[in-house]
Amino acid sequence: MADAIFKRVVRIERPAAEVFAWHERPGAFGRLCPPWERVEVTRHVGGIKDGARVSLRTKVGPIWAKWEIVHRDYIEGQQFRDVLLSGPFARWEHLHRIEPLGPSACELTDEIHYRLPFGMLGRLGGAAFTRWQLERMFAYRHAVTKADLEYASSGPRKCILVSGASGLIGRTLEAFLLTQGHTVRRLVRREPLASNEFNWDPARGEIDRAALAGVDAVVHLGGANVGGGRWTPKRKAEILSSRVDGARTLAAGIAALNASQRPEVFVSAAAVGFYGERGEERLKEHAGLGSGFLADVCAAWEGELAAIEQLGVRTVALRTGVVLTPAGGALAKMLPAFLMGVGGRLGAGRQWMSWITPDDLCAMFERAVADKTLRGAYNAVAPEPVTNAEFTSVLAQVLRRPAVLPVPKVILRAIFGEMADETLLASTRAVPARLQSTDFIWRQPDLQSALRHVLGR
Repeated sequence: MADAIFKRVVRIERPAAEVFAWHERPGAFGRLCPPWERVEVTRHVGGIKDGARVSLRTKVGPIWAKWEIVHRDYIEGQQFRDVLLSGPFARWEHLHRIEPLGPSACELTDEIHYRLPFGMLGRLGGAAFTRWQLERMFAYRHAVTKADLEYASSGPRKCILVSGASGLIGRTLEAFLLTQGHTVRRLVRREPLASNEFNWDPARGEIDRAALAGVDAVVHLGGANVGGGRWTPKRKAEILSSRVDGARTLAAGIAALNASQRPEVFVSAAAVGFYGERGEERLKEHAGLGSGFLADVCAAWEGELAAIEQLGVRTVALRTGVVLTPAGGALAKMLPAFLMGVGGRLGAGRQWMSWITPDDLCAMFERAVADKTLRGAYNAVAPEPVTNAEFTSVLAQVLRRPAVLPVPKVILRAIFGEMADETLLASTRAVPARLQSTDFIWRQPDLQSALRHVLGR
């Protein structure tokens, strides 16, 4: 039976050697996994040279499929091949080929020869779906590869300590930093399992001092999930303490170092919740603190940076909006209803929301680390916020579904309590005024292109 062949080509304005080196770096596989796919690497031995092995599992609907892959046909600077030893396909061979187009550009080709299981029955039942999945997957992969490589900063590579690296944003940021050539250390609350992991217990103010030795930058992402459940008094205390305790523990660890050994910069995640409910007001970074629980948490969180600044460390707070990813967070919670055609605006839909894609957010964190002129608070959002009604309309259009069933405020408040008023119904029209004054370029500056990218649509 003849194999099916899938082939996609992209031009990248970088030398072939750089593009090949990008694929060899730790984190490349993570950058290439679309956010709508559930993929878990269970074992990885070697890089991409001949004989390297990868074990992973993917989820389609409720079913997990295991893959065993070996790398073959490695030619440095030119190509490598993934060959399926066992898994959901009868055959799968994926050739990655990079060909120079002069000294400063190249062509990346992904060519897959595959055969579905179950013979003719498999082809009748899955050929069209498989082709569609490959088209959307490699459109995403090539967009990410091209943008990451053409973005690549020319500054020195850094050793970066990250808290919250196992979280939704942390996993993406770690892969991005690694493929940009940086070294990443991870703070973990469990027993360290790798040489780049270090233990800490922010609730007790404890940190392995070796984690900070030789570090150029610290990125603090850690904190309990704001949208993880109703805001009981216990939950609110956890949301606040998880952020403040982490910053204080890191500050104490930095203070214990000699001045010459301290990191150059401390970058902290923050949130546009700092501004609270502000109606139609366009909120630049100087807009000032709002009211409410989230605003109080953000103020306390950012307030801890003053002690670090006094140690001679440059500090940056990135006030993040809604991060658009189907892998978790607000968008992931909305998708099931919209895919079933029963989605709609929240309340009247007039509340403003500021948003950002994971790719742009990662680039902002890397810029905050590398650019010595960045200091203080920055709104880490896309240039154009939208109302909730606009957001739901665009999402429905991208998914080709109706959006005609609004959710009344009374229902949201009954389900989520106080959290509904401060997250789902609050109007926060934050704009990235300070970033716009730099040469930062957004990959997905408008909502439709952003949703199409993260959803593969």
